[in-house]
Amino acid sequence: MAGGGDRDRVSPEEAELRRGFKTLSVTQPDPSASFYEVRLNRPAHLNALTPETFAEIPLAMSLLDRLPTARAVLLSASGPHFCAGIDLSSPSLPSSPSPDPAAAADGLRRGILEMQAAVTAIERCRKPVVAAVHGACVGGGVEVVAACDVRCCSADATFVLREVDMAIVADLGALQRLPRIVGYGNAADLALTGRRITAMEAKEMGLVTRVFGSKKELDAGVAKIAKEISEKSAWAVMGTKAVLLRSRDITVEQGLEHVATWNASMLRSNDLEEAIKAFLEKRKPVFSKL
Repeated sequence: MAGGGDRDRVSPEEAELRRGFKTLSVTQPDPSASFYEVRLNRPAHLNALTPETFAEIPLAMSLLDRLPTARAVLLSASGPHFCAGIDLSSPSLPSSPSPDPAAAADGLRRGILEMQAAVTAIERCRKPVVAAVHGACVGGGVEVVAACDVRCCSADATFVLREVDMAIVADLGALQRLPRIVGYGNAADLALTGRRITAMEAKEMGLVTRVFGSKKELDAGVAKIAKEISEKSAWAVMGTKAVLLRSRDITVEQGLEHVATWNASMLRSNDLEEAIKAFLEKRKPVFSKL
């Protein structure tokens, strides 16, 4: 139909997302809002993480990173529980046919690094990622959540790092990210004891920032958070995430220099002029598209 070309045109990223995934579900819950939901979608297996999941998470995050209509991302899960950790019934790490122990160790190391990269893809997505946790969040599930920017849960949620009980060291980022989120003492307590904590204890130590009374309230609450983020200047939001992550790993002085350099460029955006004008005119700003 004449005149409908622009409205019907689909970006390469959107087309790729529409092709779908095997272990994830990626949707835009509210077509009028600029956020997408990535849902772990193996409820019959408690959303345990498989090699396919580790391949699909970075693909989904990369597509949403580049998709102009995505300004925020929700990370949730289907079924009664968020994630049971790594699927032990599925071979997650490559095995080397070589009898050489060094070759076998190298193959194992490469496999671990690939899984680490999949989790880090959540952190590296320029768009803020809001985690919505319900039910059990175990092992690798906690490591996935730790890579998110905002973490919320329902009152029935529980969290546990079980790796120490499996005679292994947690290796997908929990030992690196949790101390910065909950403090060294709390991270050591969780990682060394393997004890399960409740939603309220998770909030008390800062693992999550908000606890909702039910799964229904959680879904509505995180959607509201994602929508609020998506309505702000995309450049300001992406810049804030980038500076927060960079400042986490450097000194205060280095962080201040980094944000000065960032804003030397970004303070020239049209969004700043629009924000000031909207404030003076007492209206809601209309920010530029990506």
